[in-house]
Order: sequence, then C-alpha cells, then structure tokens
Amino acid sequence: MIRIASLALLALAAAGAASAADPIEVTQRRIETLYRAEVIEQNGKVVTVMVPVTTAHDTKRGLDPAKTAVVICDMWDDHWCKSAAERCDALAKRAAPVVIAARKAGMTIIHCPSDTMDFYKDSPARRRAKDVKKVEPPKPKVIDAPALPIDDSDGGCDDADPPKFRKAWTRQHKAIAVDEEKDFVSDSGTEVYGILQSKGIAAVVVMGVHTNMCVLNRGFAIKQLTKWGVDCLLVRDLTDAMYNPKRKPFVKHDAGTLLVIQHIEQYWCPTIDSGDLLGKR
Repeated sequence: MIRIASLALLALAAAGAASAADPIEVTQRRIETLYRAEVIEQNGKVVTVMVPVTTAHDTKRGLDPAKTAVVICDMWDDHWCKSAAERCDALAKRAAPVVIAARKAGMTIIHCPSDTMDFYKDSPARRRAKDVKKVEPPKPKVIDAPALPIDDSDGGCDDADPPKFRKAWTRQHKAIAVDEEKDFVSDSGTEVYGILQSKGIAAVVVMGVHTNMCVLNRGFAIKQLTKWGVDCLLVRDLTDAMYNPKRKPFVKHDAGTLLVIQHIEQYWCPTIDSGDLLGKR
C-alpha cells in the first residue's frame, strides 16, 4: 500500500509539473542614457532636434505567468480631452487581445480604472479585490529621479481648442473585458499590493494611460510599486502621454511620449513590447 501511495504521489507531482506554464520570454529594455530635445537655429529658423546622448540596453528575461500580474491603468471609456480619448480608444482595442493572452497564459489581471469603483461595486472582480487580506506595504524606498523631460503643466491636452478638465469617465473601456471569475478590479495601491502578496507575484506588467501622469503616479502604478520593491515592467507600445506639442520640448506628440518612456526606462523600470506577451517577437 505504501508503494502504491508513493507512486500515486509521484504521478500527481509529475502531472503538476507538466501542467505548469512555461516561462514567457520577453526582451526588457533599459536606458543607460537619454535622448535630449534641443532647440537650435538651422537655416535661419528655430527648430527642435533630438540629440542622441543615450543607449538602450536589451536583455532577455523569462516571466513565470503564475508569478506575473498585469495592471491596466486608467484605460477609461472616455476622457475630457478629445484627442486623448481617441488615442485611448485605439490603445484599448490593441490591448484587449494582449490581456486575453496574458490571462490565458496564467497571469493575474488587475483592472485599475481610477475613480470608477461605484460602477464596479456589485462586480465579483471588485469584491474579490476588497476581500484580499490587507497587507502593510514596506517603507518606500527613496529613488532619486529628475523631472520629466516634457512640460505637461497645462494638462497635456493637444486638442485645437482644449476644454476644461472634467471627469468624463465612468468605467474601463468596454474593449477590455473583465473576467469576473478570475480578475481583480481596484484603484487602491494598498489593495493592489495585497493582491500581489496574496498571489505570490514577482513581476508586474503595467499598461495604460497616461505615461507621464497616472502610469507613473497612481498609488498602484510604477513609482509607488517600485518604491515598495515590486519589480515592474512597462508595455511601451500600449501607453500614451498627455502632452501638448506647444509646450517644451516642442516635439510631436509621439516624440513626447517616447521621451517619457525613455525617462521611465532610465530611472524607474524596464519596458517590454506587447508582442512578447502575444508570442509574436
């Protein structure tokens, strides 16, 4: 009987090992220096040029799906800035299959649409987040990082006639589905930290908007999680900045977003491409 029981235990262990998800290989990028926008005079005209004073360093890394979470930051259904709303709409539709693939691979999905928890008050995914045991985060690390390389002091809206700020959002964008049986919904940093601890999460993949604002500064996002010692990765092709090209460094919107991404790569955390999560690299 002991022999049979031992064989049964070995069989169960082998089955568990076989069913464990394989690591997902990603290429993470860190910036060792930084591109700088400079205003110069050229042929009698004042123009802005991007001066390369940095190098990117790519390394391969394997993510254990069971120990990886995806945090979706503020991908709302609407925005007070029309151009921002249009870009978020496009990003949400591109992010949707990535979220599905991550969930299918075994990653934990945490939806974080700030200021919309009333919409989700009866959601099982919201209740699941609230029911997680509270965990006191560690004392935050002190991280010395300079100011952002773009001026977003005007709110960053690049509409031709920017409107005044208003809370235009009520929920997460409909394109990104919430799996009520598996996912979590929260806009609390300490709740999210508790989820990560309860699931034994070793790495957090962050996507969403806006790179220079919520993605960096929310209590559940890159700065705070990094200060708490959480290993973060930004999905650099599934984010956007709130930046008005009429402000310094006077570059196009996409270039402004790139500058913020490079700032994050240099001072806060590496970035990855969504293609890695889809297996398309």
